[in-house]
Amino acid sequence: HFVFAMHPQFLLGFATSAVCVGILLFIWPPKRKLGDDRPPPGPSSETGDQVCEGLWDAVGNTPLVRIKSLSDATGCEILAKCEFMNPGGSIKDRVAKAIIQDAENNGQLRPHSNYTIVEATAGSTGISLALLARSRGYNVELFIPDNVSKEKVSTLSTLGATIKIVPIVPMSVPTHFMHCASQRCLSDPLAFYANQFDNLANFKAHYSGTGPEVWRQTGGHVDAIVMGAGTGGTLAGMARYLKEQNPSLQAYLSDPPGSGLFNLVRRGVMFDKRDTLLVEPIVPRSFYEGVGINRQTENFAQVKLDGAFKCSEREGIEMAYYILRRDGLYLGGSSALNLVGAAKLARQLGPGKTIVTVLCDSGQRYATRMYDPVWLETNKLVPNSTELEFLEEAIP
Repeated sequence: HFVFAMHPQFLLGFATSAVCVGILLFIWPPKRKLGDDRPPPGPSSETGDQVCEGLWDAVGNTPLVRIKSLSDATGCEILAKCEFMNPGGSIKDRVAKAIIQDAENNGQLRPHSNYTIVEATAGSTGISLALLARSRGYNVELFIPDNVSKEKVSTLSTLGATIKIVPIVPMSVPTHFMHCASQRCLSDPLAFYANQFDNLANFKAHYSGTGPEVWRQTGGHVDAIVMGAGTGGTLAGMARYLKEQNPSLQAYLSDPPGSGLFNLVRRGVMFDKRDTLLVEPIVPRSFYEGVGINRQTENFAQVKLDGAFKCSEREGIEMAYYILRRDGLYLGGSSALNLVGAAKLARQLGPGKTIVTVLCDSGQRYATRMYDPVWLETNKLVPNSTELEFLEEAIP
């Protein structure tokens, strides 16, 4: 006390030192163990700034990109979800995850318990199942139509799935690939039929995931969506959710040759014999894989659409190469089909609208078909357009 009284400058210096030490203690980071600076594991956030707990949590939250070439050409904002950026390379990751999770919640599957997931697929769902199911200790057995690309079959084999390729036949024939998958599960208590076509976990994946993502990414500014349908889950789930947010939103189908869905939407009749697709002995029936069907699935029935477009193989090929040249996007057949539908819808609605579609997978799975010069020449589909003159008039 005496010293402080006699030397006030010492008191000032002491106080200053104490304040500095306090500040250092406050800002100096505590001693950490190696790895303590990593964010906690958990589902990927809306901004993708968290560490995912394995492949499972990496599904979804894909970018929504502006397709500049089509937007500039049509006067509409044409946006597309980059579903090929899912860990399994396609939008079917969402479906596979939802079906497995739903089955586990219902007690139909138990991880690492020797269960086998059986599915009828054109390839992409099989790839997603093989990856996600394997990560949870399941076996995978797949029934695949014989028009699936070699790339998909090779990938499925590498991933360890049991593959059974069956001829393309009408649904009324017992050897249809969907009937084969269903029959496989009847006598085996450890076999689970994923049934992506009629399992509503498919629809719910897009109602609770893809749809809300689009609404958030557009800030609620979306006038229409358009895409093809195989199982119908993506279109129905997204349309249902977005229409609930914006009742004036329009939802359209983009349908390939041979599918009866266009007639169902436009005329109320599933099958029109004018659209019968003959299976040629040499040429594959269509390069559009996993899209188009001749029955109404439980997933597709979940929403009422506002219209539909027919899209030819020629339009799909031309669009794939147009987008590759203009936007640098290397897309698969169904993605090209969806962009054909988006361009047609933009012309129908007129400038100023925001239209959303999905890019289901990349062109890597179709390299020996739609990106192979010999295949294009054999099928008389060599692209030769420079602008959008290849787009056909929409059927009134």
